[in-house]
Amino acid sequence: MNFEEDRVHAAIRETAHEFAERRVAPGLRARDEAEAFPVDLVREMGELGLMGLPFPEEYGGAGLDYMAAAIAVEELSRVDASLGITLAAHISLGCGPVHLFGTPAQKEKYLAPLARGEKLGAFGLTEPGSGSDAGAARTAASRTADGWTVNGSKAFITNAIHAGVTTIAAKTAPGKLSNFVVAAGTPGFRPGPAYQKMGLRTSDTAPIAIEDCRLPADALLGEEGRGLRQFLHVLDGGRITIGAMSVGIARGCYEAALAYAGERQQFGKPIGSFQAVQFKLADMATEIELARFGVYRAAWLKDQGRPYAKEAGMAKLFASELSVRAASQAMQILGGFGYMRDSPVERFYRDAKLMEIGEGTSEVQRLVIAREIGCPT
Repeated sequence: MNFEEDRVHAAIRETAHEFAERRVAPGLRARDEAEAFPVDLVREMGELGLMGLPFPEEYGGAGLDYMAAAIAVEELSRVDASLGITLAAHISLGCGPVHLFGTPAQKEKYLAPLARGEKLGAFGLTEPGSGSDAGAARTAASRTADGWTVNGSKAFITNAIHAGVTTIAAKTAPGKLSNFVVAAGTPGFRPGPAYQKMGLRTSDTAPIAIEDCRLPADALLGEEGRGLRQFLHVLDGGRITIGAMSVGIARGCYEAALAYAGERQQFGKPIGSFQAVQFKLADMATEIELARFGVYRAAWLKDQGRPYAKEAGMAKLFASELSVRAASQAMQILGGFGYMRDSPVERFYRDAKLMEIGEGTSEVQRLVIAREIGCPT
């Protein structure tokens, strides 16, 4: 097993890291306070090729792999988790369904502009009355002479307002879900208004109202009635990028706490010389390395075309819960300074909690892992 990062992945890390430091970090607090979605930064990510990292060149992508995507998401989230989740959701949930299940014509029409960064992608699964129980979804699609009519609603959709392409799940028969691709501006498809959230405040998250939305026949993604299996596969990939986000958040917390521990003086010496602080930092550093290896192994398995649902669930579970612990421990080390709104730790503390909720809660991850290791049902 080779633990050395190859030249291509190292270049992706350097590109994302430099972009985060040079372009994302300046003005971050002001954007967070204003809850302002950074349209210009998203456009620049497209120009850098980050929006289509794991997708084929023939459809506008960089022709790389999911490991590259995980690295980019991690580096962005180390500075700004809101931008990290924008990229993560675009790649896994926005582009993923079309890449995995679309026809060549659908890929050319929808995936290519997404992968080139010309459009942002989203995926509408969750509803006001259904989350983990996707089978309880009420959004329904009925056939018409020339396509489909969809009615329903979606909730908590990342990138909803700014998405150029959104895939939505809808019932096409009792107990059967199907997925449909919807272009922005389609009559009857109305995202917004944006939620006011505790954290990830510059991420675009909003509900979607769907009322007599008429879609052409070729909006159906893959085989009718296979939507449940499709989005479960999509969510496995999404758990890798949420795991990468979580590693990035934990790194941001650790680096801030380590720097502060070397500067803050108490009783005539840096607080980092005290064993109580050293142990917190040692635990954070250890768990970050373990979480990163878990995320990268899941990405590697996906890139090899091997089963990875268990590993993705494990990586997401461990890394997401680590991000919350790391934020709490960093806050403890910084004390009152960490509680102030001009501290990055305060923002990470708010951002981290969603890692335990999005792409399946920690409880859902444990159910997935239990199933994968053969626990009786």
